[in-house]
Amino acid sequence: MGSMLEQEAAAPADEFEVTIGLEVHAQVLTASKMFCSCRADYAGARPNTQVCPICLGMPGTLPAVNQQVVEKVILTGLALNSEIAPYSKFDRKNYPYPDLMKGYQISQYDLPICVGGWLEIDLPDGGVKKIGITRVHMEEDTAKLQHVGREHGGEQYALLDVNRSGVPLMEIVGEPDLSSPEEARRYLVKLRQMLRYLGVSTGNMEEGSFRCDANISLRPRGQQAYGNRAEVKNMNSFSAVLHALEYEIKRQGEMLRSGQRVEQETRGWVEARGITRSQRSKEFAHDYRYFPEPDLPPIVTSADEIERLRATLPELPDAKRARFVSEYGLDAETASLLTASSGGADYYESTVAAFRLDDATKMRQAARWVANWVRGELFRLLRESGHELEDERVTPAQLASLINLAGSGTISQSVGKELLTELYANPDPQLKPEQIVAERGLAKVSDAGELEAVVRQVIADNPKLVADYRIKPPVIQALKGKVMAATKGKADAKVVEELLHKLLD
Repeated sequence: MGSMLEQEAAAPADEFEVTIGLEVHAQVLTASKMFCSCRADYAGARPNTQVCPICLGMPGTLPAVNQQVVEKVILTGLALNSEIAPYSKFDRKNYPYPDLMKGYQISQYDLPICVGGWLEIDLPDGGVKKIGITRVHMEEDTAKLQHVGREHGGEQYALLDVNRSGVPLMEIVGEPDLSSPEEARRYLVKLRQMLRYLGVSTGNMEEGSFRCDANISLRPRGQQAYGNRAEVKNMNSFSAVLHALEYEIKRQGEMLRSGQRVEQETRGWVEARGITRSQRSKEFAHDYRYFPEPDLPPIVTSADEIERLRATLPELPDAKRARFVSEYGLDAETASLLTASSGGADYYESTVAAFRLDDATKMRQAARWVANWVRGELFRLLRESGHELEDERVTPAQLASLINLAGSGTISQSVGKELLTELYANPDPQLKPEQIVAERGLAKVSDAGELEAVVRQVIADNPKLVADYRIKPPVIQALKGKVMAATKGKADAKVVEELLHKLLD
């Protein structure tokens, strides 16, 4: 579907200029909710069991600000190069949708905690683009509606689960600087990666802790004024965002070419049909009747507090990637793969450190060995099993030992790969690869006298390959493979090839 949509979306690309701005809601990772002491982690809980009078919106209750949320949102703003407001406040955002227990949402309007900023994304052509950030502000999540009866044509009604109500949210509003669905996807991937590095959000889209609304408009190329925009909701994956925006480019382009007016409205992405569907006309700020929240004091943040939080910022993805290139001599693609997650990058560096080398040249060599093994065999095992690098099914010490055994020639590469697969399938941090090699006699056989009998036997058992070798010398690789199989991968491949040449020539 993606490739077809890309082809269809490409038609209006030269005729119209695409403008996209994203609004991301990320649940802030804290133990308790935004304004009460109820647990914020509601996954797996029975409906309406993690609630109290405050998040139920009972009359006469008073909210209290979760200070951890304020600090984590400030950290996010600092990472996004935002200005941290010394004075900000909460507001009441009023609208009648039934997922608001109080009839309003506590949010921030004209004085948000973080203002301005940017995030850089890598482009497919190798370039870099700076995407502006309008603001980052705090608010509370809403209750969750479960619609019943639609699928079976029966009576339709909605059930309300209040467990999510009051869970802390930050809204990251981006500038309309994105000009393609692929740029939007890359922005979201980069933003989620940063939030995970900071430890401020899980960023799990499938669980609803990282949600995106996309505003998209088209205008004839060269026109200064933006076209009317559609806001697209209900996208729960990066691919859904990509396809929904591709569909909107096609839909709006066809309307404009036929002389129709694109209405400013909110549309929902229908995954099963691959279309967007109109939901309601787009609201404006005045529709929400914002006014200052009278039950909460303003937030005053001193310059000293901002600098204290700035000092706690971890090494962020771009900086870590650049360091991996300069310090370990990795290429940019490998460095990007290894720094995709903070835990994965820590695993890689722990493995390199486990070699305990003081010599810089040897350390860079070990770092490249580790990168090759992680990118190759370990990533293959991770893909097949669905685990993450930071799960440490093979500990950094075990992997370093295994790589050292293979790199020093103690075991063959094939034995090393088999041993890695075994360690991965049966995780046990107490197992030592060098001990397994000694106990099972897996060390590489490099003695030519010991290997010659095996090589002679393989030559005798494979007359056709021998005959083919006389015509096509590369066939020697097939014979070498037979020897390696006969020795269960323990033979020194270089010695085997030398023996084959000696005996065949």
